[in-house]
Amino acid sequence: MKIDCVGGGPASLYLAVLAKLRDPDHEITVHERHAAGDGHGWGVTYWPDLLADLYAHDPESARLIEEHSVRWRGGFAHVGDRTTAHDSDPGHAVGRHRMRSILADRARALGVRLEFGREIADVGELAGADLVVAGDGAHSRLRTAHADAFGTRVTRGANRFIWLGTTRVFTEFTFAFVETDEGWIWCYAYGYSDEHSTCVVECSDTTWRALGFDRLDHAESLRLLEKLFAAPLDGHPLLGRRDGESHARWQIFPTVTNAAWSHGRLALIGDAAHTTHYSIGAGTSLALRDAMSLAGALGRIAGPAELPAALAAYERERKQALLSVQSAARHSAQWYENLPRYMGLEPHQMFALLGQRHSPLLPYVPPQLYFHLDQAVGRLQALRWLKQRLGPRLARTLQSRRGADGGRSGE
Repeated sequence: MKIDCVGGGPASLYLAVLAKLRDPDHEITVHERHAAGDGHGWGVTYWPDLLADLYAHDPESARLIEEHSVRWRGGFAHVGDRTTAHDSDPGHAVGRHRMRSILADRARALGVRLEFGREIADVGELAGADLVVAGDGAHSRLRTAHADAFGTRVTRGANRFIWLGTTRVFTEFTFAFVETDEGWIWCYAYGYSDEHSTCVVECSDTTWRALGFDRLDHAESLRLLEKLFAAPLDGHPLLGRRDGESHARWQIFPTVTNAAWSHGRLALIGDAAHTTHYSIGAGTSLALRDAMSLAGALGRIAGPAELPAALAAYERERKQALLSVQSAARHSAQWYENLPRYMGLEPHQMFALLGQRHSPLLPYVPPQLYFHLDQAVGRLQALRWLKQRLGPRLARTLQSRRGADGGRSGE
């Protein structure tokens, strides 16, 4: 088949790699509107289960991604002048530009054609393609042109955020919450190389306006943020976007859903198909898993005539897999939108509920009560674990001792 992927992000590039590995006769082109070498974003996070899947699908690109990633475990929360630590599952981070370069080089080596500097605005521009894959992001032009057919729905959050970098290398996933006279503002920060970290700043729209970010220019915004987060930044600067655009922009997160993921020969992938709030750190992982699923579906058909069935199977599989993730992302976003509700807690209590923010019950239970209930349940689970693991062993020990004592008493 002739496959054209629009958008040069991880989803499109990884799909091109996997589809070419399954069938070298596919004619695949990836179209990227930016010039070669341009790259936006900072670092992206992923978890060990994704790395295992990457190795299962293409060990070569997986090895390179792992080699260029950093690994962290646990985290810190700075709440005003107080700090608390928290243990957590290990995570990984890698520069988004580095990941794209690895996948682009891998795709090119397999015979995929990469075209840069041209924006595809309509599927009609790719008349010879059997399949056009829209991997052009949350604001996809290809999807928007057929929004009614896809049943696209976009809902916007309540908070403002800006995606930045910094030369402060955070070795743990770090949260910093700063109270100002105008309300709370906070950041999430994590290292992704030995030189840079990602730093995402968020606050309510009311606080954003009251602090003047609606009037400050880019440089002034960075200076104010550096002042507010001086302690965790430890003298390091914040950096704006690294791509063709002049600077990073404050945004409101768009949650994108689509009733259908394909329309004729046009299919959606990654953020063009769905978005999940950045606070759960799953966007890139979901995009790569979309590519795995779509490549698998294409690999099970004999040719273009069976394409509708393959696209339907891809949609079913990914929609089912996304249900729990989208629910977690929705509750996570709402937790931050209602942040003042939790800031009266002690830092370790607040951090514990931060880890429970995916719970659908949390918004309806007083935070202090929820914390104590969660702690009690945790202790019960620990006791159950001890009973399950140590109970049989202890019973056998007691039984053997009783048998020994009985034997001696009968002598």
